[in-house]
Amino acid sequence: MMQGCENVLARTLPRRAPRVAYRNGEVAAALAEHGTLAVLGFGSGVSASEDPRWLRVALESFDAPAPLELWQVDAEVSHGRDGAVRWAAGGGWLFAAVELDEAAHGGPGGAATHAYQALRQLVEGRAERHVLRIWNYLEAINRGEGDAERYKLFCEGRATGMGAFFAEGFPAATAIGHHGPAGRLQVYLLACDQPGERIENPRQVSAWCYPRQYGRTPPSFARAMLLPAQDALAISGTAAVVGHASAHEDDLHAQLEETFTNLEALLARGRLAPGFDTQSPLKAYVRHPADAAQVREFITRRLPGVPVLLLHGDICRSELLVEIDGWRYA
Repeated sequence: MMQGCENVLARTLPRRAPRVAYRNGEVAAALAEHGTLAVLGFGSGVSASEDPRWLRVALESFDAPAPLELWQVDAEVSHGRDGAVRWAAGGGWLFAAVELDEAAHGGPGGAATHAYQALRQLVEGRAERHVLRIWNYLEAINRGEGDAERYKLFCEGRATGMGAFFAEGFPAATAIGHHGPAGRLQVYLLACDQPGERIENPRQVSAWCYPRQYGRTPPSFARAMLLPAQDALAISGTAAVVGHASAHEDDLHAQLEETFTNLEALLARGRLAPGFDTQSPLKAYVRHPADAAQVREFITRRLPGVPVLLLHGDICRSELLVEIDGWRYA
């Protein structure tokens, strides 16, 4: 009887957050480590692997060589493939990813619908059904005018593919434009068998409440997600947006200042101490390569010692020059 009570207790304790870190090294060695849930590489220069836990993200890094991003849990990890979806699971956590060619699905909207349907079908059949964080990378995110802009079409397709799965609330998310293979859509996620706590920024309108000017279907994401044990905050793509409007057009420094004000607002709302430390990896997506050095200098001065991966990526609004996401551990 006591043993049974202990087993129930073990299942109901909040799940410790996966450890996310950047590391230089070989893909095979990272995959061979105990508890490796996922390994992400950036750009065309990284080696390939058929392991379902490996994903080469179609974003080039301004660092050479670019470090790998490792997700690790305190458990044995199983992995496999379910149609187009690759997955890995262990310790109550799930990594899942899908890559699609838009041409096979009628464009960005159809590809997003198909990707989210495939991921939803996988997650619905598993214990790890609480999707906490999603990353979306699509080519030429700002191409097209008005409602025909590719990002807006992606948002429509994403909502269709989600269906009612996120009726109780959206996950944290990032959507960035890559300069890699034409028409490639990459979506990957982190899910858990326990729910997190959605965090909104009091300085911003919630994304799903944006007015009509941002498309027929507003973006569907939370500004951040506090993980089940409240030991980490997964921060969505954060930029110089106040209310629902972009701020400081064409002023990189002012956009960086506004972005950091938004990051601090999320930390406060998540009941975390101000600032970031050496265990809190961030990504900075920079629209113009010529701005990379200035972004690096700003972040290094503001956050000395904090690991930051600088990537060439287009923000979902053409007037925004930089976006930051990442992790803050308690």
